[in-house]
Amino acid sequence: MSDNQSKVKANGIALIPFLVFVGIYLGAGIYLDKVKHAEMAFYQLPAPVAAFAGIVVAFFLLKGTINEKFESFVEGCGNSDIIIMCVIYLLAGAFAAVSKAMGGVDSTVNLGLTLIPVQYITAGLFVIAGFISIATGTSVGAIAALGPIAVGVATKAGLSMPLTLAAVCGGAMFGDNLSVISDTTIAATRTQGCEMRDKFRVNIFIAAPAAIITIVLLLIFGHPTTIPAMQAYDYNLIKVLPYIFVLVLALAGMNVFAVLTGGIVLSGAIGLIYGNLGFLTFGQQIFEGFKGMIDIFILSMLTGGLANMVTKAGGIQFLLDGIQKVIKGKKSAEIGIAALVSLTDAAVANNTVAIIINGPIAKELCEKYKVDPRRSASLLDTFSCVFQGLIPYGAQMLILLSFTKGAVSPGQVIPLLWYQQLLVVSAIISIFVPFADGIIKKTPWNWEEKITQ
Repeated sequence: MSDNQSKVKANGIALIPFLVFVGIYLGAGIYLDKVKHAEMAFYQLPAPVAAFAGIVVAFFLLKGTINEKFESFVEGCGNSDIIIMCVIYLLAGAFAAVSKAMGGVDSTVNLGLTLIPVQYITAGLFVIAGFISIATGTSVGAIAALGPIAVGVATKAGLSMPLTLAAVCGGAMFGDNLSVISDTTIAATRTQGCEMRDKFRVNIFIAAPAAIITIVLLLIFGHPTTIPAMQAYDYNLIKVLPYIFVLVLALAGMNVFAVLTGGIVLSGAIGLIYGNLGFLTFGQQIFEGFKGMIDIFILSMLTGGLANMVTKAGGIQFLLDGIQKVIKGKKSAEIGIAALVSLTDAAVANNTVAIIINGPIAKELCEKYKVDPRRSASLLDTFSCVFQGLIPYGAQMLILLSFTKGAVSPGQVIPLLWYQQLLVVSAIISIFVPFADGIIKKTPWNWEEKITQ
């Protein structure tokens, strides 16, 4: 992309289709929220539909014949990184669906509740949410699984309900940020052209300090007023194994397709052995997982095509020229990447969409200012997850608060989202004090082998 980009003249008009996409998506959310008072307002209009509107505008607005523009669009849709990203989405969705169907999520939650002493339950909920989110690749899934349990435990133990909910949300975003099968990780690493395990190694040094301090704070301020009687929770260690299998092998550097396929087979085999799945239902759950990723699959392809059209017309170059007026070096480039993805997530309330939108811009800034792509992938994922876990209209917060039936408001929970707040501090410090760049120093990025997009 960068080689072609240098030959393209900057053209601000070429950004209009992209702005139409974001504007329709954002405008529909605001309208449905403020005027229609719809539940999950920012998720009512599917993002691919808004992207399609931007593509239609691009065909009318950008120069060239219909055939030329169509070829440019299809070229972007078929970009190897886009296709790889989409295939990984499908496999990750299948793994999550099969593992949940065979009882993996329930066993993981119950195992955590069994092992963690009740007097430390608030901090324990943070840890459990983090593990479920890392294992399944979805913060929303972790919140949906653990939220009702957390509300029940908080009521029985006399815990602060807002603090308990904040602990669950913080843990879920911690896991989402680090999971090797999260759609945010997939999008961040594929758009930046780096490996998931390398992004994890950079990211963990940023996230771990924030998580450790959060756990300490929860241990201090999250004591229950009454110690509820221990309950017997049913769990099966064998059903937790597929999550550990996928996490360990992915971090060991095994090919992600092999890892996820192995995880699907292992989860399916366990489900067949324990009777949770039959051969037919095993296949159906794989397809259910595929279907659960259709929105993000289509969005990735459409935005890939739209981005290629906008890039060839000079839109990205125009944006880069403007950004570079305020960026003076590597550190300010990293701040720029963090700011762009944060603002986009706050606008569209979807961290994966925010990464997909800003990925190409971040990649250009990396090449211009020699920011290591492993670093930029970490920044994209980290800051998008921070704001996704803070905004009151995000899916995470909306689902979490729904379990309280209106008893708790976003204003009560947001000030207690200590993990997200500490993660921002840790990430900003890491820009100026490179304590998270151990792997980067050991294996510097080879800029002679650029991965084009």
